[in-house]
Amino acid sequence: MPAEAPLSKGEGCSALGAVVHRGGASVEDCVVAAKARALEAGMAFVHPFDDLDVIAGQGTLGLELLAQRPDMDAVLVPVGGGGLVGGVGLAIKSHRPEVRVIGVQAETLPAMKRALDARERVTLPPASTIADGIAVRQVGELTLALAQRHVDQIVTVSEEELANAILLLLEIEKTVVEGAGAAPLAALLNRTLGLAGLNVVLVLSGGNIDVTVIARIIERGLVKDGRLVRLGVLLRDRPGALARLTALIAAERANIMNIEHDRAFSSGAIGETRVGLTLETSGRAQIDALKERLEAAGYRVEERTA
Repeated sequence: MPAEAPLSKGEGCSALGAVVHRGGASVEDCVVAAKARALEAGMAFVHPFDDLDVIAGQGTLGLELLAQRPDMDAVLVPVGGGGLVGGVGLAIKSHRPEVRVIGVQAETLPAMKRALDARERVTLPPASTIADGIAVRQVGELTLALAQRHVDQIVTVSEEELANAILLLLEIEKTVVEGAGAAPLAALLNRTLGLAGLNVVLVLSGGNIDVTVIARIIERGLVKDGRLVRLGVLLRDRPGALARLTALIAAERANIMNIEHDRAFSSGAIGETRVGLTLETSGRAQIDALKERLEAAGYRVEERTA
């Protein structure tokens, strides 16, 4: 496994009896290491996606979808090396060619999209993404051929969109989904796919995500939704000034999560101090109302993004 793979993935495999070796910065590094290990120990090497049996196994998901949702009009599938979307596309199109198969990639590593555009495999430079399960720099030969025949469209999603999709699945569906698995929802919410009014299936293909990453993603998602905001406020450095400021915030029913009172590095004049506030709100409307209330009271307010 790559060195940066979630701990939960390694621990889960170890619990099932596997010997896990970590190293390398990418799936491609791990494929090279695994081939060398197989040759050295006389073991069989099984490619993670460019293998006929692996693709066939993943294609059974498509057969299950046909059985469970015979009315589906489209399916959105995460794409890394292309084994899953190739197998699912082949299975579904063989029975119902009119069903749209849409692949979704992280925009930092769109290896399949680039390969389809170029009509040949390309190798992308290293990049990071919270969708580590589809962080593949080069797709397979078999999978590219399948995608060319059975995938209607490939779209990409941003890191912010992935984080927001993970948060929505946690909050609304009560489902823990890793970045790769949340990619289809991110695409459905943020891309114009022409699927309004149709029966759409999303493949949520994994829940292997570290709790520390979930915590960071929740915070980023809350910021994107406007439910967590940072404000910088200049006020007179005199007794009671901070109390009056917090009273106005309380009157607007925003919750103070963190407060920083900075005199030494303030950009204000002598006798002024900068207060940094991290606030929990109900959304954009409450943030705007709070800023208006503070500005009406004579405060200079700056919304901070970093």
